[in-house]
Amino acid sequence: MSLLFRYILKEHLYPFFIALFILLFVLLTNFLLKAIDKFLGKGLSITVLIEYIILNLAWILALAVPMSVLIATLMAYGRMSSDNEITALRTCGISYLKILMPSLFFGILITFIMIWFNNNVLPETNHKARLLSRDISRKRPDLQFDTGYFIDLLPEYKVLLKERSDNLFKDILIFNHQKDGSQRTVIAKSGKIETIIDGVLMRLSDGVIHEISSDLNDYREIYFSDYNLVIPVDNLNLKRKSSNIRGDREMTSLMIKDKIHAYKEKIKQTNERIRKRISKEIPTLVEYENIKIVQKEILKFRSALRDSLGEDDIKFIRKKRRLKNLEQGVKSDFKLIKTYDKYISKYEVELYKKYSIPFACIVFIFIGASLGIIIKKKGFAMNISLSLVFFVIYWAFLIAGEEFADKGQLSPVIAMWMPNLVLGLTGIYLFFRTSKEQKSLNLNFSNVFKKNEL
Repeated sequence: MSLLFRYILKEHLYPFFIALFILLFVLLTNFLLKAIDKFLGKGLSITVLIEYIILNLAWILALAVPMSVLIATLMAYGRMSSDNEITALRTCGISYLKILMPSLFFGILITFIMIWFNNNVLPETNHKARLLSRDISRKRPDLQFDTGYFIDLLPEYKVLLKERSDNLFKDILIFNHQKDGSQRTVIAKSGKIETIIDGVLMRLSDGVIHEISSDLNDYREIYFSDYNLVIPVDNLNLKRKSSNIRGDREMTSLMIKDKIHAYKEKIKQTNERIRKRISKEIPTLVEYENIKIVQKEILKFRSALRDSLGEDDIKFIRKKRRLKNLEQGVKSDFKLIKTYDKYISKYEVELYKKYSIPFACIVFIFIGASLGIIIKKKGFAMNISLSLVFFVIYWAFLIAGEEFADKGQLSPVIAMWMPNLVLGLTGIYLFFRTSKEQKSLNLNFSNVFKKNEL
């Protein structure tokens, strides 16, 4: 590895990590602001909050890394161009491609790391994040037992506490309206309250229990010196539950390929069922690519049979009924195949995305290096702005492609690689313009790519 190679490569590292840190902070802050309602009043421990943040940091990292590569490349070559280092290197006969090689090495290295990350780490963290988010949503708020007002957070119970001294409550009043219509009122002079695994335990002292039946005919009083009242509360504490069910973004490439293979096998089985149904009723029908062809052939066969047997013939009536059942069954099977095809497209989109998004790092190298040399050093804010423009364009193509692919209107491989193709051609165009020693570009965006005067 030459001195020049190491020098240019080193120029990328500092801006890359700075940009990555800033982007992670901004994107994570935005995510937490949207998800803050999930935590409010839940009484979650700091370890659970940290775990939730770390798990969701994975998908944010997958988005931030390509953009950080673009910013780092812009800043590295912008700084070198501003200090006339690029001009000096070109004067010494070093080609632009050789100057670009350290960045390409950096981009390829990051690409392979992110492919591994997206295929091995990201699916698992997405799965665990979804399970933790579900468990947090199911958790009941921690109960705060304050004095002076009714507490109605306990199911079927209302509690009024008059005074409190440390952990001891005084003048306790508890109303219990049960599902069968019966009512119970508990009055105690003092007591202690604590939470247990699946509910609340009230240790009451010196009190009386008033019970009345749902029909208001039976009434009784029970006096006690010590009474333990257990009130069950579901999900009072955070309960962690596992699940083997995974969404498409929670699967590795191997899992997705297995899923796609399973759906293709189901399509084969459904097509075989269609073939058997048709051959049983209409042996001469060999073309049945879609439901419209089948319906047309069934209509033609039924008309020919009616002409030969007659409208009122018992054989025609029975055959007509079977043909109707055949049409309905085949129509249902074709709908099932269409559904399977949509699932296959959905999984293929996620499969290709694991590779196309990391590959954007290489695409952004061509764009960032060329723009960095052309516009020269314009500051961190300008580099961020330019990066955002290209990243928004990239992400717009990606989201639109995913929508079209999920609807079956576009091939998943084209949909996921189209952003790289479009921006890649842009990067190659900028590469050739820069390699011809184009002068500095005026940052008036109305003529960003205006040709130089001869």
